[in-house]
Amino acid sequence: MVKRARICCFISAALLLAACTPTVKVEAPDKPIEINMNINIRHEILVKVERAVEEMFESEEIF
Repeated sequence: MVKRARICCFISAALLLAACTPTVKVEAPDKPIEINMNINIRHEILVKVERAVEEMFESEEIF
C-alpha cells in the first residue's frame, strides 16, 4: 500500500512539473528591422573635413 502511494505521488508530481514547463515562442516581426547608420557616416565625414581644415590652417602657404 505504501509502495502504491509513493508511485501515485511520484506520477502526480511528474505530471505537475511537466505542466509547468515554460514555452518560448520566436516569431518574425511584422515590419522589417531598420538600422539607421547615417549618423556614424556623417560624423566620420565631419571629422575628416575638420582634420583637413586644420591641416590647411597649419600650413603657411595659405597666408
